[in-house]
Amino acid sequence: MTDSQLSSDYAEAGYVLIRNFFERNEIDLLRQTAKHDRALDQHSFGRQDGEGGTVRLSLWNQPGEGIYGAFARCNRMVNMAELLLEDEPYHYHSKMIMKDARVGGAWAWHQDYGYWYQNGVLTPNLVSAFIAVDSATKENGCLQVIHGSHRCGRIEHALTGDQAGADQERVNAIMDRMEHQYMEMDSGDVLFFHSNLLHRSDRNCSEHPRWSMICCYNAKSNDPYIDSHHPRYTPLMRCEDSAIIQLGREGLETKSDELSFLDPNRDESATSLDNA
Repeated sequence: MTDSQLSSDYAEAGYVLIRNFFERNEIDLLRQTAKHDRALDQHSFGRQDGEGGTVRLSLWNQPGEGIYGAFARCNRMVNMAELLLEDEPYHYHSKMIMKDARVGGAWAWHQDYGYWYQNGVLTPNLVSAFIAVDSATKENGCLQVIHGSHRCGRIEHALTGDQAGADQERVNAIMDRMEHQYMEMDSGDVLFFHSNLLHRSDRNCSEHPRWSMICCYNAKSNDPYIDSHHPRYTPLMRCEDSAIIQLGREGLETKSDELSFLDPNRDESATSLDNA
């Protein structure tokens, strides 16, 4: 697919799904590192979904120098973010969503910009790259999207459990006019989506985990006008795609990436109605 086709599809749908964006050996290294990473596990925190389940995640602002940072900073990812943002991207934050077998909770319908609006970001020109670490299916709670919903603008959000969910009446009306899709993905696939795209996921009722890493990028021209718990414009130090294998193997031999994890008590955009 050409760059112009990718840009056109993104503008129309609010997302582009790229199959096999990462090779098997790359994604296997990420999975092996993440699932044996004690620091990642120890810094994880839960968000109740309002349906009796809990979503577990770890979140960090700076991309890091190890394998997680290699995924976020590699030319393959940054070039795609630059194409879709039509601007220089910088790393807004990354997170690992740990939707474990049988216990992984749901995410309510929401827009990422619904969370980030009060962080001083003036426009929704941000893009998230959802990396399937495990295969994602309907059974284990794959991402769901509403095709074209990014064109509806920012929707009011309210707390659903510990999560900020979009106004359900408006979501229902949007679903009457726009297509609801399940994004089933194989490990290594990446979904790039607009910050105003409505998306959600169901609980994982299967025997298979559904872990995913999400790298979020903001445009340089969209630099927040106030400080918040996520960073203002910081030049992104790109790396070669080959760094994924190099740094991944080094991490397995020594220790995992040293990340500055976000304290959940400081993650205002995930907990405050004022920031929804």
